[in-house]
Amino acid sequence: MAIRDILIYPNKFLRKRARPVKEIDGDLQKIIADMSETMYAAPGAGLASIQIGVEQSIMVYDLKPKDERRSLQVLINPKIVSQEGQVISENEGCLSVPDFRADVKRASQIVVAGLDRNENTLRFDAEGHFAIVLQHELDHLNGTLFIDHLSSLKRGLYKRHLKKKLSLK
Repeated sequence: MAIRDILIYPNKFLRKRARPVKEIDGDLQKIIADMSETMYAAPGAGLASIQIGVEQSIMVYDLKPKDERRSLQVLINPKIVSQEGQVISENEGCLSVPDFRADVKRASQIVVAGLDRNENTLRFDAEGHFAIVLQHELDHLNGTLFIDHLSSLKRGLYKRHLKKKLSLK
């Protein structure tokens, strides 16, 4: 296992759409192990493969607080099957968009389908914080960042903040 670098906006790779995983093998298991170690070290609640420069459709997440026993979950080739309602994800942040948080409109309830790391088919309902985390990571797999859900004014504020920060380095 290894901690991988997390790509930071405006890295163009973050805009790629992940390709479906065709084979769950030892190489893929190593990517999953690296992703989990990277997510826990960050620390984050979820991580999509695109964020570490892997173009396959994989996400890992763990909604347990840091001080509780870990409960790593893996979704391969995940898709939202249905969604309903609307909720504001307050103060949403992203490991690939550091030093910025914002309120984002998300579906309040979703149904997700995919595979686990052992090729078992999964289909489950998610709501609340769980649904928000899954939508956030699925966005990454589709080349979308949470800032894309913001108004152009708020997105512009972040871009100006980023330019200023980069010019100070």
